[in-house]
Amino acid sequence: MSAICQVTGRKPGYGKRVSHSHRRTSRRWEPNLQRRKYWVPSEGRWVRLRVSVKGMKTIEKRGIEAVVAGLRAKGVRC
Repeated sequence: MSAICQVTGRKPGYGKRVSHSHRRTSRRWEPNLQRRKYWVPSEGRWVRLRVSVKGMKTIEKRGIEAVVAGLRAKGVRC
């Protein structure tokens, strides 16, 4: 499973690790993803999402109903 937030679309960032001697090697910054279950009252069921912490804040602000409706409009199965 890829490291992408279902709500915000955050993905890993890529860059270089630079040592003291200035050698460069590739690295990636992973988003802070969590698996969370949210109760959707209109459907009467739980929805499991893989969201970043920023995505959790978005759900708290907009509400789970609006977020799930937006995901369904994009064609995401949840």
